[in-house]
Amino acid sequence: MNHENCEYYTTDPAGTSGSVRPTGPAGSAGPDSVVGLPDVLARSGDAAEEAVAEVRDLRVEIDGRAIVDGVNLRALPGKVTALVGASGSGKTTTGLALLGEYPPGAHVTGDVRLAADGLVGYIPQHPAAVLNPARRISALLTDIARARVRHLPLGQRRAAAREHVLSALAEAQLPDAEALLRRYPHQLSGGQQQRVVLAQALLLGARVIVADEPTTGQDALTKSRIVDQFAAVAAHGIAVVLLSHDLDVVRALADDVIVMRAGRVVESGPAQRVWLAPQHEWTRELLSERPEFAEPESTTGTGRPARPVLRIRDLTARHSDGAQGTTTVVRAAGLDLHPGECLAVVGRSGSGKTTLARCLAGLHRDQDGEVLFDGTPLPRSLRDRDRAQLAAVQYVFQDARAAFDEHRPVVHQVARTAIRLRGTDSDTAGREALATLTSLGLPEELVHRRPGQLSGGELQRAALARALLARPRVLICDEITSGLDTITRRGILDTLTALVRDRDDLSLVLITHDLETAALAHRIAVLDAGELVEQGSVRQILTEPSHPFTVSLIRTTARLATGTGT
Repeated sequence: MNHENCEYYTTDPAGTSGSVRPTGPAGSAGPDSVVGLPDVLARSGDAAEEAVAEVRDLRVEIDGRAIVDGVNLRALPGKVTALVGASGSGKTTTGLALLGEYPPGAHVTGDVRLAADGLVGYIPQHPAAVLNPARRISALLTDIARARVRHLPLGQRRAAAREHVLSALAEAQLPDAEALLRRYPHQLSGGQQQRVVLAQALLLGARVIVADEPTTGQDALTKSRIVDQFAAVAAHGIAVVLLSHDLDVVRALADDVIVMRAGRVVESGPAQRVWLAPQHEWTRELLSERPEFAEPESTTGTGRPARPVLRIRDLTARHSDGAQGTTTVVRAAGLDLHPGECLAVVGRSGSGKTTLARCLAGLHRDQDGEVLFDGTPLPRSLRDRDRAQLAAVQYVFQDARAAFDEHRPVVHQVARTAIRLRGTDSDTAGREALATLTSLGLPEELVHRRPGQLSGGELQRAALARALLARPRVLICDEITSGLDTITRRGILDTLTALVRDRDDLSLVLITHDLETAALAHRIAVLDAGELVEQGSVRQILTEPSHPFTVSLIRTTARLATGTGT
């Protein structure tokens, strides 16, 4: 590849949002771990119709295997271009190419072209990871703003920098800026952290914003605000490149769509055309993968034991605020789970869903009230529960990767559950683990690998298998489909519905922010700001909600599903 008269772009150390800047002659700043960086050519980009960033024939290889192959992308001012596809399709690799960032050891060919002033801002899936936890938000933003006012007389710089900060916060749709500037990153919600990173990129004058899965794990109301947030950014003439598996958000926001599979673009075009008349078989499959679950059987008919397997009475849970005392985060006067029943607990991010689930599992000690299992109070702490109680209530975490030891084969870790909680010998436990893993769709050769060699969806199936090996009566699944692509998500949900259908002795608590996922349940309980505000059958909650929060959640979900945003 000819590198004459080229400029490389790398991550700007002054901008934790990942903006890029020119670094001088070709070869002077390319990471040592990347072989054959593509040309990144600066050009004028004065014409409004001209792309501010463009990817041409990008190919990224690792160990001789192409993870991105022949991808083309044009980011236009004021437009939202969405990259969609299953996990591992190459979306993030393509998006990061706009910043000159590639996996270690990658061999890269093709061109990434930026306008002369085409700074690129990056909004990561986990924004807290790029915010210095030891500095207040005011310091994080003011440091960047000072660089924009150096041309002013010394006496004017402070006020001008503050004006830039407040303007960026307003553009990023962060209200109550004065209070927010005094806080540290950990004192903000995930959505607020995301908007602070966006404000950093805007302060740097980014012409392109790459947003990587910005709605992962968010409820419908928060998703709607995120749609508004990026629509406002595009309205200011900034190009937005959206990397997402959330088709509702893409439908509401995107002007153009690029569909990827196994590193290749299988279809691209105006969003409306792709949604209404998809040409490629894979696109049609992706768009058809909406969960449509059969009407569940009654949980109160003949043959069901009258006594709940799990019962909550007057539960109050608190979080410590350090020296300031405690804050009540959950109040639930009464909630029952019957044998063979699936109960979905829904609510916004931060509504107390996970805290409630952790109380059931003995993972949250600071609580009052009772959690009864078969009529007997369960100890509040996991440490105080006997082996039978530990086996009876099993918890599957949202982050399956963090729940596995990265150094041991998956099948060995799954088998350990049967040994520890049921006293099974190692040979029998190994056979049971293998049988359970394969029954959940994991090939035998795969489960003998370490966790790092499995995808997120595969690890979630392994986490389910590990919990099932305890032979639980209650299985708690905490947002286990959050962050998974549409196809993988459907597979996990199909597995859960089959488990509840085939095992009358198993009850399921499904923690979710997503009403489509909750629709597979027999009953739904709704949390709002820590309060249990409503519960009832799926049909009752989804068609005749009584609480204003539930009504708002359902309406917003419907608007996103039809692509109308807010």
